[in-house]
Amino acid sequence: MKRREFITLLGGTAAGWPLAVRAQQQPMPVIGLLSGVSPKPGQTQVAAFHRGLNEAGYREGQNVVIEYRWAEGHYERLPALAADLIGRQVAVIVANPAAPALAAQAATKTVPIVFLSGADPVKSGLVASLNRPGGNITGVSWFSSDLGPKRLGLIHELVPKAAIVALIVDKKATDSDAEVNLTQAAARTLGVQLVVQKVRSAADIDAAFANFVQQRAGALVIGAGAFFNSRRQQIIALAARHAVPTIYANREQVQDGGLMSYGNSVLDAFRRAGVYTSRILKGEKPADLPVELTAKFELLINLKTAKAFGLDIPPTLLARTDDVIE
Repeated sequence: MKRREFITLLGGTAAGWPLAVRAQQQPMPVIGLLSGVSPKPGQTQVAAFHRGLNEAGYREGQNVVIEYRWAEGHYERLPALAADLIGRQVAVIVANPAAPALAAQAATKTVPIVFLSGADPVKSGLVASLNRPGGNITGVSWFSSDLGPKRLGLIHELVPKAAIVALIVDKKATDSDAEVNLTQAAARTLGVQLVVQKVRSAADIDAAFANFVQQRAGALVIGAGAFFNSRRQQIIALAARHAVPTIYANREQVQDGGLMSYGNSVLDAFRRAGVYTSRILKGEKPADLPVELTAKFELLINLKTAKAFGLDIPPTLLARTDDVIE
């Protein structure tokens, strides 16, 4: 081989080295997704999160890895799950709802955290303020617990003869007391009696329904929170068995057979969280990203379920419905 050809070959080979070395030294960033619920109930929300990532050019398995950790309703597992993600050297932790976010916050002051929560993030201690979250955390909030009075008003409009209305809330939710107080005030204004039950397990939910039936509750309001969304099949079945017209906080609950729901678009919140996560992966700091508030509200009614309950939807209520399940 001539000297000039050898030098050219050597130069061409060397030129390829930096790319190969960079490919080995810079693996795909890892996102840790820490959830309080189970994988199946969280599927639609994870899909919305992916949409947000995709908008910024990130696709799982192509240029980003996602490590999923599911507490499946056992919040005592959250500290260990958060520590596991940190040990995995994730680039950012996405946590839903408030309890997983608080567990992640307690576990690290350096790894960026993007939370999703229907609770007030300031009152729950996640951030110092909405505009200036501070530290290593930011996220998306939808203040779902504040909508308890609205849900009570809607179910009262649908079942005006119900003199006793039940409210079921998550006893471990950081904002459950606020939700109860707000809904109690609305009940007094409407002139109805509110029966409140705090739950945290499947057995608690069964016992709550038995109590509601005993007290002759004519309607039921399901409180905000991921726990109730994860137990939606159980609640929908119990509501149907006991013929208790029920309003929920999430659209998935109506899509799966629940009567009606009113709340913020949680799927839009997850999409926004995907966008925020992408911005952090590209170098922005959580402290510089104000907490986003979802302003998209949805009223859904399942007409098939309404028919099964023997309910006629008032035209004024139907006209305000954003989506009808038939």
